[in-house]
Amino acid sequence: MNDQWNAFVDEDINIEATGAGRLNGLSFAVKDVFAIQGYTNGAGNPDWLRTHMPAAQHAPTIERLLKHGAKLKGTVQTDELMYSLNGENFHYGTPVNPKAVDRIPGGSSSGSAVAVAAGLVDFALGTDTGGSVRIPSSYCGIYGFRPTHDAVLVDGVIPLAKSFDTVGWMAKNPELLLEIAHILIDDQGAEGQFHNIFWAEEAWGVLNTNDKEALLAFQPALEEIMSHSEWIKISEEGLAEWANTFRILQGLEIWSEHGEWIRRENPSFGPGIAERFQWTSTLKKSESLPQYELREKIRQSMSNLLGEAGLLVIPTAPGAAPLLKLQGEKAEQYRAKTMQLSCIAGLAGLPQITLPLAKVNGLPIGLSFIANRHQDLKLLRWTSEFLAKKQF
Repeated sequence: MNDQWNAFVDEDINIEATGAGRLNGLSFAVKDVFAIQGYTNGAGNPDWLRTHMPAAQHAPTIERLLKHGAKLKGTVQTDELMYSLNGENFHYGTPVNPKAVDRIPGGSSSGSAVAVAAGLVDFALGTDTGGSVRIPSSYCGIYGFRPTHDAVLVDGVIPLAKSFDTVGWMAKNPELLLEIAHILIDDQGAEGQFHNIFWAEEAWGVLNTNDKEALLAFQPALEEIMSHSEWIKISEEGLAEWANTFRILQGLEIWSEHGEWIRRENPSFGPGIAERFQWTSTLKKSESLPQYELREKIRQSMSNLLGEAGLLVIPTAPGAAPLLKLQGEKAEQYRAKTMQLSCIAGLAGLPQITLPLAKVNGLPIGLSFIANRHQDLKLLRWTSEFLAKKQF
């Protein structure tokens, strides 16, 4: 395989299917954080690669996919220790966004998104803690799914912040997302319908006029099949405060998980990553009780809002992918807006699918549906049926 997109870490890994099933004949790649027997994950950082050993066995998610007929074709790039939403890796370079070569692919599951968007594999596994499947899927114009927290096994996956970490996946069509979900998610039914749709005013407020109009072009088709449609405010505190709460709680867990290794090994991190890890070392759990309390409030309020038949509709990202090497205040402002959108499902532990439904100036922009906890299969089935019916 000629990887002109810089998507792969190791494209020579080829593991044949061990069984037959829903995924017969399909190929997939995995973010370089999933354990593969005899292989050492690098997690986007040379010092991590240097200080860790090969895995004794495959991650359970990989085992399941192989047993259902899929073939593993390589490991793909990630931001360093998964702690970024850009996809620009200081050590290994930036995977090329096939839909916009002068723009970032999004991270941290950058290689996963690029491998799918470029047609190098049929689907790819990534991880999503703060948006790392959803954001690159939006930027690269593909379908991406973050499941309910704890719905998919994370064993054999390098953690970032365990109360937010999820295993997600990407594909070029929603039907394949659903097939994968049937394999990776246990004890869920796909039955039932959604009747209520909610448009989060604060989330739509982060978009510019052109992007907002492009995504809202799909509003009539959605409202046509729903019993109830309503514009609401979901955050009494404001999404900026929600994003800050996510940032602090995630940061506490990140330092608890990786602080000892960082102090011991003094790894070389690229710009931005180093500063973030340094900031996490200053956080104190005892000073973060208001953030823990707010997270519980958010979980309850979102669950009450969505119930058994509700969907929240938001833009996946604040717009199209930013230009490569964007730095300074503009970069931080865009990251802040991105976190205001991605923190909603993250804080509440909810499943979210992003759909590549719109383009502005030729650049893809994702539209997202968020359902209540453990409605993953129902959400994916409903999405496939809706898109097929409307022929988007």
